[in-house]
This record gives sequence, structure tokens and C-alpha cells, in this order.
Amino acid sequence: MADWIPAKVITNRHWNHDLFSLVLEANIEPFKAGQFTKLGLEIDGKMIQRAYSFVNPPSSNQIEIYATRVADGLLSPRLHALEAGDEVFISARANGYFTLNEIPDSDHLWLLATGTAIGPYLSILREPTVWKRFRKVILSHAVRFSADLSYQAEINQLKERYPDQLIVQPFVSREPAPPALPGRIPQAIADGMLERHVGLTLDPEHSQLMLCGNPEMVKDTRAALEARGFRKNLRRQPGHITMEHYW
Repeated sequence: MADWIPAKVITNRHWNHDLFSLVLEANIEPFKAGQFTKLGLEIDGKMIQRAYSFVNPPSSNQIEIYATRVADGLLSPRLHALEAGDEVFISARANGYFTLNEIPDSDHLWLLATGTAIGPYLSILREPTVWKRFRKVILSHAVRFSADLSYQAEINQLKERYPDQLIVQPFVSREPAPPALPGRIPQAIADGMLERHVGLTLDPEHSQLMLCGNPEMVKDTRAALEARGFRKNLRRQPGHITMEHYW
């Protein structure tokens, strides 16, 4: 049973027709960057809920959630329609292990995401720990259309702040959108295109990878990496690949 508390909507930012970010105010417990919470609304006498990662860093006093409206969904169309001053329920306690303290030390940290799964990476990148632990951080965000590349202003601020450490390489699969690469992340790993464009080599000795997004991307990227000697990261046996499915 989730420990529901009310959250007040501060803003609801619509990036395009379906993508939106809710900024909320609620008295939640402390969390780690990369963790998720649950949002819920009572619909026809039932609490309809879904898990969403925090986009905001733990140091922020406002909560931010990045989501997509699913046309036939029960919850997301209602969240999409919320306005400033409205209320939604949020779980007071965060969950999840998709956090930096689960990642072994390495030179390079590769953050690979599809769609709204860039959310937890934005939380991680806006905390100081990642910049102290890794020499280079590569953020790769794969979407269908360039209009789906949200949070560009925030990403550009991070690039300005950490110009020698942060490398950003988007992918857009359904239209030409340079400097975004075409196609999918797993293929770009398999054929070396991602490494060529980023200017760094993916190798188990120097690389840790976090994969977050649709299950197909996670599965195919893992397979492409395992073909090159990477292993899943386990607590009892540290490896190189840490994964989170995003639905």
C-alpha cells in the first residue's frame, strides 16, 4: 500500500502534444537521484497509480516528473490535464536502485535513454557526485522526432558547466535531425557509430553504462554490449551494465 500524501501542482509544462512535466510541491521523504515515486488519482472510487522517476535533484525543494500522455491510459491523460493549484497524490517514500551508489567506479559513465526515461539522468546530472566520480559522462537520448528532445535548456546549462566532462549525443529515428544520429542506440553500438561520433571507446575496463527506457532498447543494447564483453552489474558480482525498464 503506497503511503499517499497530497501534492500541489505548481506548473504543468507541455513540451508538445503528449509530453509534459509536472512540477509539484509535497512533503516527501529524502530520496536518491535516479529513484522513482508514484503518482495517483482517485478515479471512480479507485486509486489509479503509476511510477515516475524524479527529474529534479534531491537538493531541489520542488518535485518534477516527466511523462507522456497515453491516449487510452487511465491516469496519464488526467495528469496531462492538471493545472496549477490542482492536487494529485504522491508516495511519500521513494523507491528504486537505479542510483549512482550501485555503480562501480570507472573512467566513463554512459547514460543511455529513450523517451521520458531521460528523467532520472537529469536528476543524477544535477547533483555533484557524478562529476567527482567520472572523468567523462556521455548522455544519449533517443526519440522518434526532434520535437521530443525535451529539456534542451537544462542540458545546455550542464554542458556549459561541465564542458570538459559532459558529452551529449541525441538520436532521432523518424526524421533527419543533425547533429542527432539516425536509427537506434543498440545498432549504433553494434556498428561503432556511437563511439565514432562521441570520440570515446566503449570497453569494459573503462566504461560503466546505465540503460533506461523501453524494454526493447534495454534488451537489444544489453545484447550488443554483452557481445563485446560487458556484463550485467550485480551487487555480489560487479559488472558494467545497470538497467531500468521504463514501463
